[in-house]
Parts: sequence; C-alpha cells; structure tokens
Amino acid sequence: MERKIVFSVGEYYHIYNRGTEKRDIFSDKADYLRFLVLLYISNNVDVVHISNLINQGESLMKILNINKKDSLVDIGAYCLMPNHFHLLVKEKKEKGISKFMGKLATGYSMYFNKRYNRTGALFQGVFKSTHADNDEYLKYLFAYIHLNPVKLIEPEWKESGIKNKNTASSFLNEYSYSSYFDYSENGNRPEGKIINKESFPEYFSNRKDFDDFINDWLLLSTTIKDSP
Repeated sequence: MERKIVFSVGEYYHIYNRGTEKRDIFSDKADYLRFLVLLYISNNVDVVHISNLINQGESLMKILNINKKDSLVDIGAYCLMPNHFHLLVKEKKEKGISKFMGKLATGYSMYFNKRYNRTGALFQGVFKSTHADNDEYLKYLFAYIHLNPVKLIEPEWKESGIKNKNTASSFLNEYSYSSYFDYSENGNRPEGKIINKESFPEYFSNRKDFDDFINDWLLLSTTIKDSP
C-alpha cells in the first residue's frame, strides 16, 4: 500500500508502530536497551552492525558513546511501551525517515526473533506517521509521547482523570525508556545522545518549563488524544 504522507526534509513527524496482533515487542530490560541502542546506531548514513560491535567486546551502553558521521533524522522525543513505540523526528536527509525506520525495524526484528526463537513479522505492518505541520500540534506531541507510560500505572487515566499527579510525575521521571528524563533532569545519561534538542523549537527554556507543561497536560487528561 502506498504511503499517504510524503516525507520532506526539514519537516517534523510523529512516527509510531506496535507489535503484530498487539503483542509485546519488549519483554525485559535487555529488549528495551537493544532498541534504544538501535535508535542511536541506525540513525546513520553508514551501515553499522551492532552484532559486530558486541563481538568486539563493546557493551550496549558503550555503543551509545560512538561518534556517528552523519544522521538520517533528528529525534526530538521517544517513548517505548511494552507493545508499541513513539518517535518524534525531523527528516534531515532525503528519504531519511524511511531509511532510518527500515534499519531500525529490520535490526530489532532480527534480534527479537533470534532471541525468542520465532519467525515472521514482529511489527503491525509498515510504521505509521502523522505530519506535525503546525506549531501547536508539534508542541503537543512532546506531551503526548512523554505521557504514554502513565498508562502502565493508571490504565484509565485519559478517560477518568489522573488520580495522583505526584505519583505519575515521579513514575515518568523514573521511567528509563523514554526521553522524559533528558528534558526533566540535568543528568548526562548515555541515552541522551539519542535525541537532538537543538533541531526542534525551544519550547522549554529550562526543566521547570518542561515539568509545568507536562503537569498541565496530566490535569487535562481527557483532552489527550490517541494516535489515529
């Protein structure tokens, strides 16, 4: 099926996909970590094989410290959930998003199928995308993507409202598999190299601006809309 959206250099997009038949695509910490490293290493005009680096004795976290020559896209935010993922990206090279997502999906599927002795497609078809073609929607995506993990502790929060804002905020800050920490804290964790804040509008001049923005959306839970 032909993709409806034509990606353009310099434009912003929300990219997402889930496991086939809504199955989990992450079973433990090792799976999440593998995908995070692939987010970094697949975003490269050159072909880099993680298996070769691991065979050379490099740990997955050390791979995040490898300097890349040139990236295909700029990533502004991401979140990995048990059965799906979300990315906010800016196309940097012509066909950059398609090349990046092809390398990411292929690399992770091969790893996952080998580890769990399975065959066949892992993801629910080709990745989905929406064009963030206005400033309001682009800023909203920073809330939508980073608030996804709240579902893990309050599954009905969008419909019923948040029960404990402080608990939710603490959980988001401790959730290792999104870029939330890289905006909310001043820490210098290895995963911070996955994103490139400078390629996105400066909506948050400091961590307090970001925290206030997220907390406002937590209280407006019924207005958070799921992806198409």
